[in-house]
Amino acid sequence: MLTVADYTQFPLQMWGKVLSKVKKAVVFMDDKCAETLHWSGGAAALFEAGAKNVKQFSSFEACSADEPKAVFVVSTLLKGRTTDIIKDIISLSHFQYCVVITTVAHSVHLVANNVSVEMDGNPVFEQFEEKLCEWMGNMNYTAEVTHVPVVLAPVSQQLILSPQFAQLFPLLSLDLDTLNAKRPEKKRFASLGDVDLNSLPAELQIEVKHLASALNSMFETTGTREESFAVGPMSRIIAGELANHPQAKNRRKTAQNKASIIFIDRTMDLTGAVGHHGDNLVEKIFTVLQPLSGHVTDVQVDMLELTALQRSPLTQNILAPGCLAQSESSAARTLWEAMLTSKQKEAVLEVRRQLVEAAGKEKLSIKMSMGRVTPDQLCSYVQPFQGSRGALESHSGVLQLGLATAQALRHPSLPRWDACLGFERLLLQALGDADFPSVLRQLLPLMKPREGEGVPGSGRGADECGPDELVLLLVYLYSLADEATPTDRDNEEELERLERELIGALTLVITKEAELSPLLQKLTGCSSPEELTMACAHSAMERMFETLRGLSQSRDQLKQLRSVYTPSDGVHQAKYRPFLRQILEEVFHADRPECPDIEHMSGGLTDLLKTGFSMFMKVSRPHPSDNPVLFLFLVGGVTPSELRLIKEVVSALKPATQVLVLSTRLLRPTDVAELLFATRRLTPDIGV
Repeated sequence: MLTVADYTQFPLQMWGKVLSKVKKAVVFMDDKCAETLHWSGGAAALFEAGAKNVKQFSSFEACSADEPKAVFVVSTLLKGRTTDIIKDIISLSHFQYCVVITTVAHSVHLVANNVSVEMDGNPVFEQFEEKLCEWMGNMNYTAEVTHVPVVLAPVSQQLILSPQFAQLFPLLSLDLDTLNAKRPEKKRFASLGDVDLNSLPAELQIEVKHLASALNSMFETTGTREESFAVGPMSRIIAGELANHPQAKNRRKTAQNKASIIFIDRTMDLTGAVGHHGDNLVEKIFTVLQPLSGHVTDVQVDMLELTALQRSPLTQNILAPGCLAQSESSAARTLWEAMLTSKQKEAVLEVRRQLVEAAGKEKLSIKMSMGRVTPDQLCSYVQPFQGSRGALESHSGVLQLGLATAQALRHPSLPRWDACLGFERLLLQALGDADFPSVLRQLLPLMKPREGEGVPGSGRGADECGPDELVLLLVYLYSLADEATPTDRDNEEELERLERELIGALTLVITKEAELSPLLQKLTGCSSPEELTMACAHSAMERMFETLRGLSQSRDQLKQLRSVYTPSDGVHQAKYRPFLRQILEEVFHADRPECPDIEHMSGGLTDLLKTGFSMFMKVSRPHPSDNPVLFLFLVGGVTPSELRLIKEVVSALKPATQVLVLSTRLLRPTDVAELLFATRRLTPDIGV
């Protein structure tokens, strides 16, 4: 029987196939594959395998005459812009041997080229090999094109991410309008639950097939027969595509291992994704530290504390940043697991313990202090390592995680986290006692621009909400709109007037900003305040509210798990009830009830026959808890707090079951807002 650890080895096995090709080669890799490698050994793994150099996948890169071999690792289809870049690099170089590795399976390439019949061999790859030889200038040179699904990143023992699908997000009500606009009136969908794969834009169909193919590769390599379940429209489409994958039928007949996989749409619980109730250290690190360039699942750690340099404008960008991905050191891996799945206080104590232990091993002198752990205290444990190169190399992983902790805890924007948490608790209590417009009106006083708003550092206290936090509070509240007291027609008119006020107030706040955050840049399409006009900001806010109005409908198609809110009963305060907790409680319930919202997707004809027989006899259907391993796939991202929640709930309800979380990305609260309000959501860029 396989364990979770066996499945986390799958990404490393796939990278092993890539590493076998890179000896004496210059490797060109796109950002998405580079991020996956980042969590699977990094560039060091390529050099240890014999690579001569690693370069960005860009038309502006090339090689010299003494570099005859190239390996291209790409996350896209071999067409369009990808083909142009490969051709440009080869044309500027002197290659005699080219290997192209794509994460997209040949079967998906056939679909992208509108080939609907199965074909022998890999004709698309074979044709591309001929093109490579043409571009190299000699048909006798060696060209090789192959598919290796290096799309999964083992971020922890409990979590595997697929950064290549970081922009994949469940369908929203506005997307239903977009799809229906292109269909005849009699064939329009009544709800998102009616949408099927073939009705999606071609680019999104390819992305779903790409993801299903990658998951099928994991189950095929590990000899696993999976039972797929789905909660939500997009999850149903992905699970259905995995169930109907051309190779899946034969695999399931011979597979020796069994597992269940539940796909869950992120839109089933946006409250948890944008809320600040998570008592988790990594969540705060992700929120306040700058993302690592080119990555969606790591941050920049300032390494200046490990040097004798003084902080000044001259030293600001001369050091490469540290990061959270530390696969080399076992101590760092253990610390990362604790930071990711423990409460913040426990995680900070573990950071201190590991730093003290590392200093002790190197016989470095540190000043111990008891009581509350402070950022300055953590930095004082790091500084003694400055003078010892050997100690720095031996403990660089733990030191980087320690610095990330210290920098997050003393970050000037961290007090806003507590401010948002306070507002969210007030809104939760108000929802059960008033109609939605009355609750929403409580946000209006927060949206008035303050004196000196246009001057950096003035007009807003450290614990006061800025535009980003206001947008997150709106998402939080609108995702719970159905929990408020029902409104009559007069209240609906009041809500419309109130929304117009909010749009105007937010427009004014945004246009007074001295800098535009990444979220505001995505919302407005402007990169600087100079570009942002009042009309542009107002239009962006109107579009945002169109999306917000549909958020409360996300669970309308569910029959049982329709709420994530528990109202006050006079004794206990109203509280948020995580959707994932409810799913796990249903899955591991002692009586094994069949939850109508967790739809079984793997059965095909057999399942249909069982459904028919169940009308007049008792029929046993597959249940998610039947198998020793359970995968939870969060479509649209998972938060660090949810990882801790899953670990705690499973340990309490059924500790014998091994649970592995799969997701498209590790979420910051602002990531959710960016994904929700991104323009042209139905046309992701995957190289079609």
